[in-house]
Amino acid sequence: MRIGIVGVGAIGGFYGVKLALSGADVHFLLRSDYDSVCKNGLEIREPENRSFRINPNAYREASEIGHCDLILIALKTTANSVMCDLAAPLVGPDSVVLTLQNGMGNTEILAGCFGGDRVLTGQCFVTLNRIAPGVIENYSPGKITVGSMVEGEARDRMPAIVDVFNRAGVPCSIADHLDDLLWKKLLWNVPFNGLAVAAGGIPTDRILASPALLAETRALMEEIRIGAAAFGVEIPARMIDRQIDATFPMGAYRPSTLIDFLEGRPMEVEAIWGEPLRRARSRGILMPRLSLLYALLSSL
Repeated sequence: MRIGIVGVGAIGGFYGVKLALSGADVHFLLRSDYDSVCKNGLEIREPENRSFRINPNAYREASEIGHCDLILIALKTTANSVMCDLAAPLVGPDSVVLTLQNGMGNTEILAGCFGGDRVLTGQCFVTLNRIAPGVIENYSPGKITVGSMVEGEARDRMPAIVDVFNRAGVPCSIADHLDDLLWKKLLWNVPFNGLAVAAGGIPTDRILASPALLAETRALMEEIRIGAAAFGVEIPARMIDRQIDATFPMGAYRPSTLIDFLEGRPMEVEAIWGEPLRRARSRGILMPRLSLLYALLSSL
């Protein structure tokens, strides 16, 4: 399986390295980090001083890569306006496109460009940070769950794609329903990414240490549960406690949106907060706390 990576930040770099180390034929489309990666390689740093480095197949232009069997889209959603143009040279008649982006709405954009029958959606439950060009820190093993919008070539090939990730040491599974996958990922992303910025630029341990912010986290999670239910997605109440309990071991983790904010980059406001809010409102669900958080983040 010939694999192309579009967006070699924390997500694209991490999974691309894992796949390459397993022997997969991986090709990386780089923009700002091209010179550094060509000189120093791509490095993954993990707990207990474990480190992995590869000298990747790196390219400035997608046309230099050519068609791939699987294209991983790991761009920030703030780059969605150029996403299809970047990926197009990699997409051949038998290609499958897998978005590993945050939030909602990305699948529909790619489906509009390449057809819904060849697009898959993956949600990455992992804690990663890009700490320097070509250097990614991984704080927990994590997993990927993959789903699809419609029947077709992409859905038929999901088992083979899942197997490629599993053989690379990345736990990967198939979701029965795409909406289920998207709403459950938002249960963590909405409060922790959002409050980390809105509360003044703080890591997750400080959110957990504040009774007021922890209460707000739970309230936002409850609104996501209600919004999800309007789309037939049942999120058990106990998942709130599980998500919070799983965050404590992360320590002073800086979510990706916080890093974007602190470094002056655009934040993924629409995909993570705006789109789920609009979808909930379309079903008559108001979600006042999410509305306020979305307004605050939009103003920032």
